[in-house]
Amino acid sequence: MARYELLDNIAHKDLRVAIRFGAGFGDDVGMVEAFPTEFAELQREYPIFFRKDPEGRFHAIALLGFEQRENLYLEGDRWSASYLPGAVARGPFLIGFQERQVDGQLRAEPVVHVDLDNPRVSGDGELVFTANGGNTPYLDRVIAVLRGINDGVQAGREMYAALDALQLIQPVTLDIRFDDSHQVKLTGLYGIDRERLAALDADALHGLHRSGWLEGAYLVLSSLYNMRRLIAEKQRRIREQEGGQEQAA
Repeated sequence: MARYELLDNIAHKDLRVAIRFGAGFGDDVGMVEAFPTEFAELQREYPIFFRKDPEGRFHAIALLGFEQRENLYLEGDRWSASYLPGAVARGPFLIGFQERQVDGQLRAEPVVHVDLDNPRVSGDGELVFTANGGNTPYLDRVIAVLRGINDGVQAGREMYAALDALQLIQPVTLDIRFDDSHQVKLTGLYGIDRERLAALDADALHGLHRSGWLEGAYLVLSSLYNMRRLIAEKQRRIREQEGGQEQAA
């Protein structure tokens, strides 16, 4: 159960956050939410797909594994990729909104909250504030990540609606055989339909380009080459597991 508080350099002056990784921190997940503001970084290392929420709205995800609790980028306490998805990099922090008077008007201003029950909140991690109450470099990095997520949520709503209106987001079924005795079938995922995208007329393409969503669509498509890496890592772990079982026998 989360216990969020508005981050404060007095109340939380000694707050530390663990920046290592592991199942104990909830990192053993098969996918994490992704945002258009990070597609350019994500597509270099992660396959990007879409999923629908219960209200029928699309959300982008970075695929990390082929099972619900499988993260193939997680090796012990290390994350084996140079870019960390924002949903992971934010740690126990999130953006909330607080009403403030700005120029005589009441506005909802973004503020940082921290989940004090998050397992990353510990006594041996990175300090959030300096001795004089300023932000540490770690907190500055987190704030930059949160800004990207905040911008990405709004961009995502607009981008996915535009792509869906052109019927570019279509269901995808991943039916993968790792070897003679291991295979998986993933459903509930969606991807960009390459043929539909190529068949768009000039006006539709220009509209996507003008809004910035055309680049995002191509980044999602290019990210699918990372499926090879993910499959190879899964095959390596299967061989490693079976080799260990043979030695134990």
